[in-house]
Amino acid sequence: MLNWDDEPQAAAQPKPAQPQVAPQAQAGLQAVAASQPAASNPTAGHLGAVAHPPTNPGAAGATGLDEVEMGASRIQVDDKKIINCKADLNQLVPFKYKWAWEKYLDGCANHWMPNEISMAADLATWQDPNGLTEDERLIIKRSLGFFSSADSLVANNLVLAVYRHITNPECRQYLLRQAFEEALHTHAYQYCVESLGLDEAEVFNMYREVPSIHDKAAWSLRFTQDICDPDFHTGTAETDQKLLRDLIAFYVVFEGIFFYVGFVQLLSFGRRNKMMGVTEQIQYIMRDESMHMNFGIDVINQIKVENPHLWTEEFKEDVAQMLREATELEIRYAHDTMPRGVLGLNANMFNEYMKFICNRRCQQIGINPLYPGATNPFPWMSEMMDLKKEKNFFETRVTEYQTGGALSWD
Repeated sequence: MLNWDDEPQAAAQPKPAQPQVAPQAQAGLQAVAASQPAASNPTAGHLGAVAHPPTNPGAAGATGLDEVEMGASRIQVDDKKIINCKADLNQLVPFKYKWAWEKYLDGCANHWMPNEISMAADLATWQDPNGLTEDERLIIKRSLGFFSSADSLVANNLVLAVYRHITNPECRQYLLRQAFEEALHTHAYQYCVESLGLDEAEVFNMYREVPSIHDKAAWSLRFTQDICDPDFHTGTAETDQKLLRDLIAFYVVFEGIFFYVGFVQLLSFGRRNKMMGVTEQIQYIMRDESMHMNFGIDVINQIKVENPHLWTEEFKEDVAQMLREATELEIRYAHDTMPRGVLGLNANMFNEYMKFICNRRCQQIGINPLYPGATNPFPWMSEMMDLKKEKNFFETRVTEYQTGGALSWD
């Protein structure tokens, strides 16, 4: 069913007679920076203007809004490609990448809503002067502050940029589900903020006020401005590499590195039976984000299979540098949110953990580990993600809950 952190799998080059290529092939916000002039930012105004259908002839078929040709031949599996496909995008089947469709179905089967989770006990703890320490309160507010802007940024990137350049209908089907889930996550943070009676303006504006949060958001903007430009089109080695680079930035870094300090911190509350409502929200969100990341890695590796000329040694060095920068930013965020040890954690533990996570991401996309020998100081995180949660259904939903139509009664 769900794989939280798919093991990389080698896959052969796709053959014309075989429509499916295995996942993980080849082993693999509006301006956050107040200092960045709006005039120099092509995405100023909400991560760019609404994307218009491409006007260049080479992009025919890229929108699904092109001219309908009477009598055109039927789509064949081999007509489909992840990028630069000129086949009719309105035809979902036949599937070429069944893994993308299965991830879409998995996402739909595991639907949830934030207000299904009770926050009453969390509110009582928050209002109790002795319920949490000041350091614990800081972690919760900073986590909600980063996550709230992060998921909005990812959603904008998906809707205004990525969707336009992914030219495969089954992958687009998953992107639509992912975009909804990003909105759902923002809803969850708003629900937590409202339930605890926090200052909404303070939390939702932290990406403009807290340097370590600002720096992560500003870093990510560098990797959406090109592909968000309505005049940007794939089809050349240069533009295809830009798209591939930006997909790595958002799926591998933003969702696969930048979220992990916050995940560990908030789930540590639940391990001590504190703030269980917030913890449960994060369990659902972490499950969704893991699926997003694994989908994105499959897309990235599939693009590599279909366009091997893009994966040059120079490009791999650029990607490695991105991952180093991101890891250092996330470590800096850990030290900023944890000036002292709390919840059995200390900031130095994250020095090792984020290097371990970075090595894992390198492995998944076919980059040599950047921090050889790094180990995982939080083995319970793997258990948290891999094991089904046994809960009293009448107290709270199990995290592995599925919609009725997807349940197996055997």
